[in-house]
Amino acid sequence: MVWSTIWRIIVVPIAFIISGLISLFVLFTLGLERITHAFHQAPMDEPDTVVAVFDLVTQGAILASGITILPAILVVIVGEVARIRSAVYYIFGGGLALVAVPVLAQVGTIGVMWPSPAVWQVFATAGFAGGFVYWLLAGRRA
Repeated sequence: MVWSTIWRIIVVPIAFIISGLISLFVLFTLGLERITHAFHQAPMDEPDTVVAVFDLVTQGAILASGITILPAILVVIVGEVARIRSAVYYIFGGGLALVAVPVLAQVGTIGVMWPSPAVWQVFATAGFAGGFVYWLLAGRRA
């Protein structure tokens, strides 16, 4: 009993970090594809395009802030405390946790602008991948 608890204390943070890295990889690759398509449609010599690039970098810095990790931690804590072993819980929970990131990134701003559906798709897909990896590593033995 004690050894299994110690094992869970070790495995859960490691699985969370690995699943976060997988989510980041999926988010980066899918997001890079969307950004590439958007830049090829707009000429780079327009001032609006340069402003859009700076806005993209600013949004990336906001997304990297600590508040955006809270939904994912909440999904993991609820799953571990309730001993949920369902893959569906972790996959959908990861998707919902990452879909909440664009909303949480706008907390404290004056005007709230909802992102395009492509942004929601990219974040949800990355969350699904991260949730699945977490379930594979730690969730199925909760």
